[in-house]
Amino acid sequence: MEMASADYEVFGCNFIKAAKEKADSLDLTGWIKNNKTGTVGGRIQGTKANVDQMVKWLSEEGSPGSEIERCQLTNQQAIIRPDYNKFFLRF
Repeated sequence: MEMASADYEVFGCNFIKAAKEKADSLDLTGWIKNNKTGTVGGRIQGTKANVDQMVKWLSEEGSPGSEIERCQLTNQQAIIRPDYNKFFLRF
């Protein structure tokens, strides 16, 4: 099974609770937080297929009522195993 990791920052939204629920439904690990700049950022890890689904959700869908300006991905890479055992909110 191919594993993947990506750091992300989403601009123009406010949806960390919905993002956590989506990540949990896709069996992803990592974290999410609201940044001081008004963006949402974090790291997602899991199977490549599930990371790709989450990236699509972060980029195009988001939570109901959210308005996504753009999603910026960095540090995308294949991994052997996740660094985290669950997906959590950071404050």
